[in-house]
Amino acid sequence: MLQQRTRLLGSIFGACAAVALVAGCGGGQPTPPPAGQPTQEHPPTHGQTAAAKQASATFGPYKPDAKAVTYDPALVPDGAQINLTSQRSGGQTKITVDLKGLVPNREYGAHVHTKPCGPTGEDAGPHFQEKADPVKPSVDPAFANPKNEVWLDFHTDAQGNASTSADGNWSFDTRQDAKSFVIHSSHTHTEPGKAGTAGDRLACLNASF
Repeated sequence: MLQQRTRLLGSIFGACAAVALVAGCGGGQPTPPPAGQPTQEHPPTHGQTAAAKQASATFGPYKPDAKAVTYDPALVPDGAQINLTSQRSGGQTKITVDLKGLVPNREYGAHVHTKPCGPTGEDAGPHFQEKADPVKPSVDPAFANPKNEVWLDFHTDAQGNASTSADGNWSFDTRQDAKSFVIHSSHTHTEPGKAGTAGDRLACLNASF
């Protein structure tokens, strides 16, 4: 009887050892995926913060390779400086602009425009709009507003410096019609018939958003 039990146990252990060579006996761990492959326990994350896009330049006369152009040196002098940062995070974009060397204690308008800077301020095209106004020029507050467009109006301090920022869910990452930052001569109007207008185009910065 003892011999039969011994042979039976030996058969069980032998079978388990054979199976273990293939899949492991008693619920062994599964083979891990190749390095770099996601697992169910660690799925890919979404909505991560993207690398910031930055444009820094000094304003001067237009030339084909200029990053920043002034069209009115009396209000945006040659040598004035600008630094623009665009940061995408969680479906939102925050744009921050720092300026130095402008006219002290003065208000300016500013927006993101659809085209690169050119020899004249008009070359930058109209304002970027998340939802495009079918009527041009766009002066309807339903379209020309700081949520559908990007408004970055600012007021300089006693040294001619200023900082401004705006954030929204603009779809820059899927669009190709946000190419520049334009400084205007006055704060942006909001009333019907003038909404979105801000006077003359004084200067332009080529930038990515």
